[in-house]
Amino acid sequence: MHTASSRSTLLARAALSAALGLACSAGVAAAPAAPAAAATTAASPAPAAAAHAAPWWQDAVIYEIYPRSFQDSNGDGIGDINGITSRLDYLESLGVDAIWIAPFYPSPQVDFGYDISDYQAIDPQYGTLADFDRLLGEAGRHHIRVILDMVLNHTSDRHPWFLDAASSRQAPHHDFYVWSDGRASGGAVPLPPNNWVSLFGGSAWQYVPAVQQLYYHKFYRQQPDLNWRNPKVEAAMFGAMRFWLDRGVSGFRLDAITELIEDAQLRDEPALGGTNAQGDPNLNNIYTHDLPDNHAVIRRLRAMMDKYAGDRLLLGETYVSRTALLDPWYGGAQHDELQLAMDTLVGLGSHLDAAKLRGLLEEAQTELHGSQPLLVFDNHDNTRSWDRLGDGVHNAAIARVVAALLLTQRSAALMYQGEEIGQTTATPTRVEDVRDPIGITGWPKEKGRDGERTPMQWDAANAQAGFSANPHTWLPVTGNYKTVNVASETADPHSLLNWYRALIKLRHTSAALRAGRTVMLDRTNSHVLSYVRVAPDGGTILVALNLSAQPATFRPGLAAAGVHGSRIKTLLASPDSIDAGAADGPVTLAPYGALVAAVE
Repeated sequence: MHTASSRSTLLARAALSAALGLACSAGVAAAPAAPAAAATTAASPAPAAAAHAAPWWQDAVIYEIYPRSFQDSNGDGIGDINGITSRLDYLESLGVDAIWIAPFYPSPQVDFGYDISDYQAIDPQYGTLADFDRLLGEAGRHHIRVILDMVLNHTSDRHPWFLDAASSRQAPHHDFYVWSDGRASGGAVPLPPNNWVSLFGGSAWQYVPAVQQLYYHKFYRQQPDLNWRNPKVEAAMFGAMRFWLDRGVSGFRLDAITELIEDAQLRDEPALGGTNAQGDPNLNNIYTHDLPDNHAVIRRLRAMMDKYAGDRLLLGETYVSRTALLDPWYGGAQHDELQLAMDTLVGLGSHLDAAKLRGLLEEAQTELHGSQPLLVFDNHDNTRSWDRLGDGVHNAAIARVVAALLLTQRSAALMYQGEEIGQTTATPTRVEDVRDPIGITGWPKEKGRDGERTPMQWDAANAQAGFSANPHTWLPVTGNYKTVNVASETADPHSLLNWYRALIKLRHTSAALRAGRTVMLDRTNSHVLSYVRVAPDGGTILVALNLSAQPATFRPGLAAAGVHGSRIKTLLASPDSIDAGAADGPVTLAPYGALVAAVE
């Protein structure tokens, strides 16, 4: 999620704690990408893929939309569904295959939609079901599939299920949630049953006088965890998902899916010593994170999804401590759980390192039983990669390297709105400006996730960057919008946006990038990460990325790597054009330079 104390980072840290317990070439503009495969529409789900065809998601470019901040269509300062529909031309020109939309369900907005009070409706601030159906149909006509965010771990405390559950121990929905009588305190309010802490600070247990029990909440106290050991919960949640599948969505991104089930005995988690940014003890979360019992639920969910035509997708938010731990989430050798699990390269840290990346990428190719990786650098919960991986001097060049890395791997790719134009993180400097509750409660060590959620920067036509006609947007527009925006970068052939467009177009048109195997090159080079993608028919694309702040030379060594070809022909290069040359001759890259070339 955001800084070192955001939710996704907290989940990643928790996973690590558990492990401890165990442009185009200069001057060349990019054309819009070719349309992707036909999309699902509301009227009729996409037909089942032919037996010989790869599923649509196999090499998909998926684009996350944070709806509050994408496009405001009605002037209230908040983005909405009709705003998304109005920008489908842009998304098609970018070349994305699918959009993942963060939650737009009815919600008290404590966690800006991740606290859901009705899974089968649209929050009025975002629009109506009719608006959504129109979006779905228009997206299909733009060759774009629609993926929804689905929060299975918890509901809002304003959900009718929880209101009922908290009214009486005999209520029909009481056992939809995780309750405990707690421990005797000598007073009217019992103590929590164990030492579990919320990822957002404080005890993970909240007392309800009406039932004289405490409920468990992994996240905010307004987000009570569902009891997935109760079959009625599974039936209700699967039913909610079928509501959207029947309307024609192409799949779901499953929020916080590694937290679904916790220890039935409610055992204390081992202490690791010290405290976190919220002031709580650091714990080895072996009883609340990534438990084996999760997988039976996901297998049943996958079986339900597979009954629908059109290769419906399950994509998981899977923060684990190392790549091999993603394998069970795919179903291991059975491939019967998630089709894509978010690989955030958790071992990468805050800068690009050739040796470390080489190892992480090879793990993704060898430790997942052949399942397709899903690489992620940016989303609505993490400081933008521009700032997180930048060095403050070469950020623009580093952004191009990140794009090339994301879009030339054997993986599906997940982008986040604004990534393609180089939007920067705009973290509030005063606590009174913070909207994210985790930033309000954790200030100043935790400043929240507002910085990566600022409005999309479309143009310089008004002070709201074309996002809204309202001068009072829900979050302020970042000050660099006059130069960092879609309109100005579309007109500039050398822009980051046109670099993304060119990479996505090449990805769609190159058999090597769509389905080729990966061969790492020059494996001892400490500055340059280089590899080839080799298509089944022998077509080969070479990628070389200088991950240092000084010029660096590499030797492809294709023959030694068993790759055929005598020359390389530059397809894309940054920041400068690179002449074609002998395939095994030395190639020098500028600081944070990138080369994508055909091997001939």
